[in-house]
Amino acid sequence: MKILAIGKNYVNTKEEISSNKTGQQIIFSKPESSLVRNNADVVYPSFTNDLRYEAELVLKIGTKGKNISENEALSYISEIGIGIDFTAKDIFDLYRDLKGPWDLSKGFDGAAPISSFQPLANFSDVNNIRFGLKINGKEMQSGNTNFMIYNFSEIVAFVSKFMTLEPGDLIFTGTPASGTGQIFKGDHLQASIEGEVVLDFNMI
Repeated sequence: MKILAIGKNYVNTKEEISSNKTGQQIIFSKPESSLVRNNADVVYPSFTNDLRYEAELVLKIGTKGKNISENEALSYISEIGIGIDFTAKDIFDLYRDLKGPWDLSKGFDGAAPISSFQPLANFSDVNNIRFGLKINGKEMQSGNTNFMIYNFSEIVAFVSKFMTLEPGDLIFTGTPASGTGQIFKGDHLQASIEGEVVLDFNMI
């Protein structure tokens, strides 16, 4: 199973979309060991002093595909959930300064808590899905897929040019352009899709 993610994929106003749509999507990966399921609590990693959160809708691939067209891309998605893309920012900055890969800062154990998934058919318009994140009861992120630079179809088509997508693969699709920040031990995170909390855990 592959876990892929897209960076810098949301804007604050729709007018910004066209100027940011260069065709060069930023794609990175996380290992399967980074996943946390079933609303299990997440252990705050001992090696960082600056852990950052990003709430993102997550696509689950249902059908194997390669060189998928944008027109057909949605048919390869089986389900949608929500997850948190955690980044150890101090580790990230260290290796970026060394012109090295991001893996240690993005792929550690617990770096990708995910919710249960809902069938794609449950969503009448995938380009108008509301989602958000509360931390300790306070709304910190609020997003809608109509502010994506690259929509679900464009992401799936782009990735499939480079690698075969297989059933069970997960794709984190980007976080709202504002609201990301630092997380601390003891924080309570609740992520929602269309107002329903589907991911609920504590940092311990």
